[in-house]
Amino acid sequence: MASASEVLELNGQTGGGGEGAPPNAPRYQRINMNHYANKKSAAESMLDIALLMANASQLKAVMDQGPSFSFYIPLIVLISISLILQIGVGMLLIFLVKYDLNDPAKHARLDFLNNLATGLVFIIVVVNILITAFGVQKPVAETASRQ
Repeated sequence: MASASEVLELNGQTGGGGEGAPPNAPRYQRINMNHYANKKSAAESMLDIALLMANASQLKAVMDQGPSFSFYIPLIVLISISLILQIGVGMLLIFLVKYDLNDPAKHARLDFLNNLATGLVFIIVVVNILITAFGVQKPVAETASRQ
């Protein structure tokens, strides 16, 4: 069985508190900021890919409905904007992962790029809310004729 000092919990605490401390006292380890940022960027990238796939599917559904659909042009434009912004955020996240967070000379640039990514993600969310408001659905007549 592993000793208390060898067990690392998910919250960054270890079992033993060191000399003079109670055996169950938490001992905090320094967080590796590069590791944390890389995991955060990877998670954001996976969500970006999921949204990218959903938007591609929506674009296909709108194009299948054709220009007779009442919101055809607005939806094509909004979905295209969302796709372009998502590709831009994805590339930005790739660049963010490459930087070393422990280098103080890069902190200002990383802060700017992180704020830019956050702002673009907010715009993508707003655009996707508008896409949902206009609705992407199959026409009722087409659905009824298939039954």
